[in-house]
Amino acid sequence: MSAAGDVLAQVSDPRLVEERRGQIVRAAVKLFSEEGYYTTTIQQIAREAGVSTGLIYQYFGDKDDILFLTLKLVLDTYEHDIPPQLEGVGHPVERLCMAVWTYCRIVDGLLEATVLAYRSTKTLRADRRVLVKDAETRTNRLIEACIDECIRGGHMQEVNTYLLAYQLVAFAHAWALKHWSVGKRYALAEYVAEGIRLLVEPFLTAKGRRVLDAMRARTDSFGSVGRKASSRPEVAKGRAPAGRKRTK
Repeated sequence: MSAAGDVLAQVSDPRLVEERRGQIVRAAVKLFSEEGYYTTTIQQIAREAGVSTGLIYQYFGDKDDILFLTLKLVLDTYEHDIPPQLEGVGHPVERLCMAVWTYCRIVDGLLEATVLAYRSTKTLRADRRVLVKDAETRTNRLIEACIDECIRGGHMQEVNTYLLAYQLVAFAHAWALKHWSVGKRYALAEYVAEGIRLLVEPFLTAKGRRVLDAMRARTDSFGSVGRKASSRPEVAKGRAPAGRKRTK
């Protein structure tokens, strides 16, 4: 039996494997989300992807392989995309806000796959469930590290770092899980700004609040008083957005 993380392909060209698997995974996410994992067949995935059933088996061994790579895509994106967004963000409070923003932005780009991860992780074989849980734990540690930096610097009160990190992660996931409701009320940036107010600001010390207020004034992000938050905070550069705002 292959290792838990291995998904073997009969095709040797890495570029083609990546391209075809992406095409098939996108089709599978749609069907798994709409029809459910158990009722979706390989034949249905093939039709949705516009390929033959036989071609799918050149890139995946079975349906569990497809589900595993779908969930791995979500978790790998968190793990790989959050750290680069924190590079050059020197202040701990700003790093925490940027981490929350980036997490929510990734979820926004993977709405169906995020919901699928909640619904279907338990259907993976046991050794793969362990890998998924380990990947989630590594992502949570990125958030925990940001919180710890705030506490060490005297910018945040002593809190249960582990639980607060999970609250922030759950908040990000809720953008997908409850998007049918919150998506009608808030743009993504407004949702993140409210999350910062609810889950970060109450735990900041006076020193930390001054940093948050200064960041809001400088970047017009994360809940500037009387103004809508920019949908792409630019705190990493240490300056206000350059004359334009993007809206989601």
